[in-house]
Amino acid sequence: MNNTLISYISAFLVGGVICSLGQILIDKTKLTPARILVLFVTVGVFLTALGLYQKVVDIGGAGATIPLTGFGYSLAKGTFSDVDKHGLLGAFTGGIRATAGGVSAAIVFGYLVAVIFKPKAKA
Repeated sequence: MNNTLISYISAFLVGGVICSLGQILIDKTKLTPARILVLFVTVGVFLTALGLYQKVVDIGGAGATIPLTGFGYSLAKGTFSDVDKHGLLGAFTGGIRATAGGVSAAIVFGYLVAVIFKPKAKA
């Protein structure tokens, strides 16, 4: 097997496990989706601080960086980087700087979808 195919399979498996954990939490607990979202971001930050999530990213690539735990990973990595460069001020700016592109893209594409498609109320 070539490396590209192995990367795709690894990303699929790691991302699938993360998403499956989220589905299990939805199905088996009374946690709301918003609380699960916060839990996943917080777990991503916590595992990054412990140096564990980098190993997951090394194995799963995009499968680890795209789910919500990956957002927490990006926040933590950006914060650590800016603290090293700018000291205490980096604790406030690093996470925002590291995730600004993704957040901006989500806002722009969300707006475009809202303009293009007619929203319908949930039944």
